[in-house]
Amino acid sequence: MSVEAFAPAKVNLTLHVTGRRADGYHLLDSLVVFPDVGDRLSFAPSEDLSLEVCGPLAEGVPTDGRNLCIRAAQLLGSTKGARITLEKHLPHGAGIGGGSADAAATLRGLSALWGLPLPTADKAASLGADVPVCLAAPKAMLMRGIGEVLRPAPALPAVTMLLVNPRIETPTGAIFSALASRGGIENPPMPKMPAGFADLAELASWLRLTRNDLEGAASDFAPIRGVKSAIEAQPGCALARMSGSGSTCFGIFASVGPAEAAAAAIRRHHPEWWIAVGEVS
Repeated sequence: MSVEAFAPAKVNLTLHVTGRRADGYHLLDSLVVFPDVGDRLSFAPSEDLSLEVCGPLAEGVPTDGRNLCIRAAQLLGSTKGARITLEKHLPHGAGIGGGSADAAATLRGLSALWGLPLPTADKAASLGADVPVCLAAPKAMLMRGIGEVLRPAPALPAVTMLLVNPRIETPTGAIFSALASRGGIENPPMPKMPAGFADLAELASWLRLTRNDLEGAASDFAPIRGVKSAIEAQPGCALARMSGSGSTCFGIFASVGPAEAAAAAIRRHHPEWWIAVGEVS
């Protein structure tokens, strides 16, 4: 028997940094969604635990204990083995949770293969702050604390998302360290969300009341403003913003057609960028 799992990109529609704990971890307030763009994993029984990486973005991905897939497998505490195959489509260091999504998919896949329960959110967070929310994929989630406090988001309209990354990795630790403000009056949490949104226009209107507090710091490491401007210039884009700590930016569209047209237009000017279109439902 083998098991397959999908690891969708994690996109922070909002990311407010509301404080910092005594241990240095930052407190977050974020609305997270999962477009149907991501990595694919398969798990097969084996005497040993091993990882093979393939796919268009496999280059440079470690296959030893540095990879979160291996660490996720070890977190489950089983003495059984598995042959893990990771088909890599998401860029690295991109602010869309590629490694965390892979770790969460590994936890789901090996829990099924080995007949073990999934770890608690606190335990999953030991792999990384984004792992607990990625375990909840594809449900839209509100994420607080250091990433371990989760609850389902209110109903969102169907959204098509354009993801654009300039293929420049951004150092998460350095970006958090460069923050000018960490909470307080200058960095309030998200405004209260409505019980639901009638359409994309209502969602975009509410999102304009929110922020990604890491955009300014990330702009010192990658051309965030240029990527956002390229997305905002496309017909049908309701809002553009950076996800996570960058360098991926996203635009939200009402349907696939305008998003695909926007992707094609940006590719003509920037063929070196990573660009993908996915739907959030």
